[in-house]
Amino acid sequence: MKLAPQDTENKAKLHLDAMSQMTALLSEKDDVIEQKTDVIAEQKKRIAMLEEYLRLANSKRFGASSEQTPPQQGHLFNEVEAVAEPEPVDSPLPTGNEPKAKTGRKPLSDKLPRLQVFAYLSDEEKVGAIDTFFVKVREELDIIPAQVRVLEYMQEKATFKTQDDGRTVKAAQLIKHPVPKAMGSVNLMTYIIISKYADGMPLYRLENIIKRYGGEISRATLANWVIALSKQAQPLINLLREHQHSGPLICADETRIQVLKEPDRSPTSHKWMWVTLGGLPQQRSVLFEYDPSRGREVPLRLLDGFTHGYLQTDGCASYNEVCRQNQLISVGCWDHARRKFREAKDGQPRAMKGKVTKADMALSLINKLYVVERQIKLLSADEIYQARQQRSVPILSELKTWLELNRPRVDKGGLTGKAMTYLHNQWEKLMVYSTDGRLRLSNILA
Repeated sequence: MKLAPQDTENKAKLHLDAMSQMTALLSEKDDVIEQKTDVIAEQKKRIAMLEEYLRLANSKRFGASSEQTPPQQGHLFNEVEAVAEPEPVDSPLPTGNEPKAKTGRKPLSDKLPRLQVFAYLSDEEKVGAIDTFFVKVREELDIIPAQVRVLEYMQEKATFKTQDDGRTVKAAQLIKHPVPKAMGSVNLMTYIIISKYADGMPLYRLENIIKRYGGEISRATLANWVIALSKQAQPLINLLREHQHSGPLICADETRIQVLKEPDRSPTSHKWMWVTLGGLPQQRSVLFEYDPSRGREVPLRLLDGFTHGYLQTDGCASYNEVCRQNQLISVGCWDHARRKFREAKDGQPRAMKGKVTKADMALSLINKLYVVERQIKLLSADEIYQARQQRSVPILSELKTWLELNRPRVDKGGLTGKAMTYLHNQWEKLMVYSTDGRLRLSNILA
């Protein structure tokens, strides 16, 4: 039975509509699949990044704390050059005639006071002897335990008769105490300061030590002494600050600390201890200053008066303003740059262990700079400058070329990407050390 032309036309139209709907559905399905594929790819990327940070956290918690890399890490990609590299000037080849290094116990300092302890022969043992003498047979280091005593200050007073038959009293002048009306002597306060800040002894332990010797002084009283003495030492701190500003370079750093009972601040909020090191190379001073802020106003205050010199810091932006206002040349720290690549290496999965990664490449080139510094550290400033120009600058150029080539190839959110970004952003500051032999590769002193 033949279909009418109109029926054939309708059937063809229905078929085309069905095909069009099917094509639209398939296209929509493809779009959904593509979107889900993108989501899955992003999730995989996110998971890999989080796993990288987790491995780094575990490495920091359970791994070795040293940032030093193995001795041969600096020659990972230039074994031939390493073999042909000349020996450092301060490490001559052995000839076989060098004196042997002294071994055994180190003698006690001849600057220490000495008390002789005699061992005598009995009278019966000396019968018939024509002479006796003593021979030193050994030395022992002895410490006299702390002795606690009470100082009683007796003030002499004299009574005089006045012209009107009255009486007047004249008293001897007492020695001034840095903390008036305090019940602790200057010696005790000196012991507290040295024990706390030189030996790291907390006040609650010092309270118990003093109590064991018979003294009853509370931790709050000890704390008040420390605060009062800090005010007395402020003129000395001001002189040390002026001395720092007399040199060509100041190294600065800031470290996060916890302060428990600070008004209007949570114990978990960030507070900072700022350290500055400077002065003439032969006579540097170090100063610590607490400030709850990490803002630019702190460096402006601490470096007020230091102008037209070098300031070596990490990449913290708080130092930018003081460099601008005081016309300081900002010097970067290669320790911070190297640390970020070290963290990227620590965050690598086990499957990458033993394989050369971009973090390994960066560490290899950076460590070559440290090798140069170790070999020239005993030279004069001019000789160090010349050595850096000849040996370090080519390494820096190679590292810069490698960085520009590989930075676009890594994920910026990953540890390696962040390390490369930091290195790229700090490059100009990191290059400054090579222009002056008085500067150091890193800010490790601060």
